Amino acid sequence: MAATPSPSPGRPVEEERDGDQQQRNSRRPLFGAVMIVVPDGPAGGSPLPASSSDGLLEAALLADHAGAAACASDAERPRGKPSSFSPWRAAVAVLALVALAAAGYFCVYGSGDAAGSAWRRIMEAREEEDGGDGEERGERRSFLLPLYPKPRRGAGAAENLTAAAAPHAGNVFPTGLYYTTLSIGNPSRDYFLDVDTGSDITWIQCGTPCRSCAKGAHPSYIPAQANILPASDPLCERAQSNPNQCNYDINYADRSSSMGVYARDNMQLMSEDDERENVDIVFGCGYDQRGNILDTLENTDGVLGLGSREISLPSQLASRGIISNVFGHCMTTDPSGGGYLFLGDDYIPRWRMTWVPVRNGPADNIRRAQLHQVNHGAQQLNVQGKLTQVIFDSGSTHTYFPHEVYLNLIAAMKGTSLRFVQDDSDKTLPFCMKADFSVRSVDDVKQFFKPLSLQFEKRFFFSKTFNIQPEDYLIISDKGNICLGVLDGTKMGYDSVIIVGDIFLRGKLIAYDNDESQIGWIDSDCTDPSKQSRIPFFLSKVLRNQLS
Repeated sequence: MAATPSPSPGRPVEEERDGDQQQRNSRRPLFGAVMIVVPDGPAGGSPLPASSSDGLLEAALLADHAGAAACASDAERPRGKPSSFSPWRAAVAVLALVALAAAGYFCVYGSGDAAGSAWRRIMEAREEEDGGDGEERGERRSFLLPLYPKPRRGAGAAENLTAAAAPHAGNVFPTGLYYTTLSIGNPSRDYFLDVDTGSDITWIQCGTPCRSCAKGAHPSYIPAQANILPASDPLCERAQSNPNQCNYDINYADRSSSMGVYARDNMQLMSEDDERENVDIVFGCGYDQRGNILDTLENTDGVLGLGSREISLPSQLASRGIISNVFGHCMTTDPSGGGYLFLGDDYIPRWRMTWVPVRNGPADNIRRAQLHQVNHGAQQLNVQGKLTQVIFDSGSTHTYFPHEVYLNLIAAMKGTSLRFVQDDSDKTLPFCMKADFSVRSVDDVKQFFKPLSLQFEKRFFFSKTFNIQPEDYLIISDKGNICLGVLDGTKMGYDSVIIVGDIFLRGKLIAYDNDESQIGWIDSDCTDPSKQSRIPFFLSKVLRNQLS
């Protein structure tokens, strides 16, 4: 760059200032250029708006026009003191924030070629929201099922559960606090099914004839011979002695069991548009039920298995392209309230969900998340560095901790206040305490206790913690005592596994993503299921304007 000439001696100061002013006015202002590089569209498809040559030319012309207008305006008005606010700086700042937000979205939702993958997902989502061709999208949709609270069971049920043996065949508990309604058969009939995320097989009681069945909420299902699944069907997983039928035998952790034969029949599901849709589903026709499950079958007709194996209802629907292999449930905090169950991913919030990876156990095929720490307030309950696994099980009423963690939690609760003493005469649950004042509800005592927290791995600066408030793990017995809604899992055969049951799952939307092998949750009142947009809110308007 050439040096600026020095003023000659004797040159008037006013002339020098005028010359400098003219020189500054004659200069063309410098404008910064921001280039955003985005991946091209899919092979054979149309290029992205910002990557096409026409788009770049138009952007250049607009930038040049804006610069010329700015120059003319700058020359016309007198220069004042520099302002701390600049529209150009504000525009660049906003653009940078949008770019960072988009990068974060790509990072979270993309895989492999993150930017290209995320962009394709956004484009697919836009086509779905604009009512694109269903066949090209695979016609994936979502279904809603209502959740109803079950009648309260007696205190003896909890005692029976604590005496249960180790689980067999990879199933946890078959009955929880909630059931749903499914219409099966042609013509269809309604059946009440316990919702169980800890097992795979959906089954209902059948009169074929029935060897050991409970009364049930409805008359038993009677299959036609044509409905019986042959042994050669791909969903018949084990060897069969009779080639004309596929038998099943499922055993649960509380020593309950169901035995029967698989059948294929019509099932009606309710779509998000309140329209009934008929699908053929394979389910168990149970003619021999044993154990504690006979008690709950006085009010229901069977079990809805929501595990990850091919025989589960979500996996069957996903294998045929009807839904994404995702489902979830949302239960209200009010025990007398219900909630909803969804099949498909349309009802999962796209933001603020906490996700943790899961893997299936080598022997039982049950989803397990790796846990690093269990806390009662600031006190750690598990041994430092000892990893524990977590199973979210809607088929279990209570939550189960490993023996060591369970004993540490009881010790922490005993030290909460001198106003509580253990009451072994109360058999509602294994650990109950009597207060020196009248207790009518959890609201009277929750301030004395601290929250429980299950801490999973951290990603970046975000903590992945499942929080349980005192009102969620405390139960008031008929005697007015405060009982712990957590049981000793070692008596169930789970030495290093935490089972999270229905009581802990209330007030949260829980999503099970079998496609990505992850489980997520978010706080919710669970009263208003709504279909979620697949496009981030900050990109939705831009995409509609640019791609319309």
